[in-house]
Amino acid sequence: MKTLIYNHPWCKSIIKDKCISSKTISSINMKEEPKMSLNKQNPRPLENLKVLELGHILAGAFSATILGYFGAHVIKVEPPKSGDPIRTWRTVKDGTSLWWWSLGRNKKSITVNLKSEEGQKIIRDLCKHCDVLIENFRPGQMEDWNLGPEDIKKVNDRIIYTRISGYGQTGPYSKKPGFASVCEGFGGFRYLNGVPGELPVRPNLSLGDTLAGIHAALGVCMAYVRLLENEKESGQVVDVSIFESVFNMLEAVVPEYSGAGEIREPAGTTITGIVPSNTYRCADKKLIIIGANTESMFKRLMYALDRKDLAEDKNLSDNAGRVANEQKIDDAISDWAKKTTQKEALAILEDSRVAAGPILNIQDMFEDPHYQARELFEEVSANGKSLKIPAIMPRLERTPGFTDAAGPTLGADTDQVLQEFLSMDEDLIEKLRKQEII
Repeated sequence: MKTLIYNHPWCKSIIKDKCISSKTISSINMKEEPKMSLNKQNPRPLENLKVLELGHILAGAFSATILGYFGAHVIKVEPPKSGDPIRTWRTVKDGTSLWWWSLGRNKKSITVNLKSEEGQKIIRDLCKHCDVLIENFRPGQMEDWNLGPEDIKKVNDRIIYTRISGYGQTGPYSKKPGFASVCEGFGGFRYLNGVPGELPVRPNLSLGDTLAGIHAALGVCMAYVRLLENEKESGQVVDVSIFESVFNMLEAVVPEYSGAGEIREPAGTTITGIVPSNTYRCADKKLIIIGANTESMFKRLMYALDRKDLAEDKNLSDNAGRVANEQKIDDAISDWAKKTTQKEALAILEDSRVAAGPILNIQDMFEDPHYQARELFEEVSANGKSLKIPAIMPRLERTPGFTDAAGPTLGADTDQVLQEFLSMDEDLIEKLRKQEII
């Protein structure tokens, strides 16, 4: 595959050469910072992995995007004519969703009608040459198409068959429709978020789908390591549900209920049992987040606020004491913030070594020097125009992931894939296209 060379500035260099504080950060000229060319001669970690991506919308697609970013060869299968619905979701420009160019990066697009017997045969034949299959249809749909795990094992018993659904492949709810919004509620996440006594707040993102995609990519990598360790090992099914991916984020909620009978309730802008950790509005109406929940940092915060009385209050010397006096502490911080601009507040807190920061929107992120230094925006060509898309974490030192190209047009690679993998000639491909099988 084509390799691109990028220069990566390192925050370590910036911290060493510049005084990073809210007083000086705006004066840093990022162009002056030393850049380090990462060695792209090393293969990306997943460059031997061949992935067949089925399904639609987000969870399965994002899982394959992660794998493709780190080198996997991803073949995305889409319905003829219509393609993946995400191609027309959210903000559409020049006929294509801007989201698609990011989600479809580093993938080949082929069109196959999965409802047709000939289309199903094409998928089974492609599976002979792939290491991973990813699907996120409702449980049972792949079996109805003769494409379930047992069907695919007959042609490739080492394939990693990755399934993403709302409620998982087993259990009494497995057949239920499982959109992220519903599963975020069922998985316990929604209950904990919002203002007590009001309706739960949903993040303006499809959080459940994204988390499921990350878990699926993790599952694929673990199963792949197992295969690499033993040539005689057969593949396995990776069963990922959206609700369980959300459930996996619940931290101490389960043992707190099991061990103490406590049901964690929504806590507005705070977090239960950790004080202080909250959002505050400044004199210029801008917001800051302060997390000073260690003994030493709490003292430094109170001294910075000129609240020596609270800094030296023995009742506030540990987290339990601060939790018991949460309102008093929050009122003190809030009163101080109301008299201080965001810029002034962050400068004071930074000088006092208190964990604090602003709440950024996407415009703020684009302009922030730390985002630039970490190279969190990659530039691609989409419909002949420059477009920035997010880099994908984690960041690997010697074998980093990167974007080769933005998402392809619908079916752009159908002919190439069918010729290369299945040895189809042009006449057969044209016949299948006329029959609307591809």
